[in-house]
Amino acid sequence: MTHTNLKNESRRERRKIKSVKKMKEIMTKYYIDAKTARQNRKKVAWITSGGPVEPLIAMDIIPVYPENHGAMIGANKMGIDLCQKSEEMGYSRDICSYARADIACSPIKGGPIGGLPEPDMLVCSNNICGTVMKWYEVQARFYGVPLFILDTPFIHSNFSDEAKKYVVSQMKEYVSFLEGTTGKKMDHDRLKEVSRLAIEGQNLWQEVLDTTMNKPSPMTAFDAFFHLALIVTLRGTEAVIDYYTGLRDEMKERINEGISMVANERYRLLWDNLPVWYKTRWLSEKFASHQACLVADTYTSAWCSVVGLLDVDNVLESMALAYSNVYLNISVDKMFDTLKFMINKYDIDGLVMHSNRSCKPYSLGQYDLQKMVLKELDIPTLIIEADMVDERVFSESQIETRIEAFMETLDNKYRR
Repeated sequence: MTHTNLKNESRRERRKIKSVKKMKEIMTKYYIDAKTARQNRKKVAWITSGGPVEPLIAMDIIPVYPENHGAMIGANKMGIDLCQKSEEMGYSRDICSYARADIACSPIKGGPIGGLPEPDMLVCSNNICGTVMKWYEVQARFYGVPLFILDTPFIHSNFSDEAKKYVVSQMKEYVSFLEGTTGKKMDHDRLKEVSRLAIEGQNLWQEVLDTTMNKPSPMTAFDAFFHLALIVTLRGTEAVIDYYTGLRDEMKERINEGISMVANERYRLLWDNLPVWYKTRWLSEKFASHQACLVADTYTSAWCSVVGLLDVDNVLESMALAYSNVYLNISVDKMFDTLKFMINKYDIDGLVMHSNRSCKPYSLGQYDLQKMVLKELDIPTLIIEADMVDERVFSESQIETRIEAFMETLDNKYRR
């Protein structure tokens, strides 16, 4: 190996995030615990990513996320095979690829971890989309287990008192559902403590994300996609506090040592929508080759946006408000407010929007948002058409051409 190659290899090693190893260990233990739950007389609940997990943690029920499973399927490039299997089962290709891949896994115990642990119950919140309701109904029938649906009214401008009362009443029904399914009463003091840990964990996650305000950034949105897993799966536990404290400190150390994730960072970009899981490395390297760093994204920050709405002294009522105000359950105008805030906060030069074939609620208003961003903020925007799991939708040459044109636009605008 030449001196130059050795030097480049040394730089790559220096840029690696050390906490990755610990994250893999925690997630491995988590899935082992979930897979052996019945042997240890514990219950497993499948829950949507935007669902209120704190009551499950408080009742010692292990939460499992089929959407996370979908992301793992995509990252392991197993999406095409499983999506095709679901289509052979009669499911339309127009259905969300998370749903198709997960549904196809159940009969064959497929996927990167040999299928998810069988659920004792399912908990579905439609605050992220309507597809989850039918998806979870399919799985509840397949496994013969009870399903609880939390219905959150869409927020066009404000969350009315009537809507809040409606969701609060369902939160109380949710607790009753868990008590009936497990045969034990909710410990409300324990629920309070879990909620406190959830708030602390979300605050720490926000601190991690905010380290990218530094120039150059110590991490990218592609790194955040990976490190997000704990705030979703284990929110409300001490493991989250410990991990994100360490990750935040590592990011601060990188800043102090001048370690940037993208060499010679010139452009700071914002990502909108879910990741293209099977192409995260390719996209990361493609943008980095133009000295462009995706420093923030609307996806991973969504788990911090409701933290200020949670109140440990008023748990169920505040959960009703918080879980109704998630990013995908608000109007395009309110989404624009979020984008505008993030663009200013992270000093963004350009916006990259993943027009995701699978996720209609996330993608539907993007062209309107693009116009609003261009008109009010004069920020160049790139729209990438793809899918989060199904690789058949991804055209590498087309997307590479669009990225090249976008970077040329940034060069012409900023002339750095």
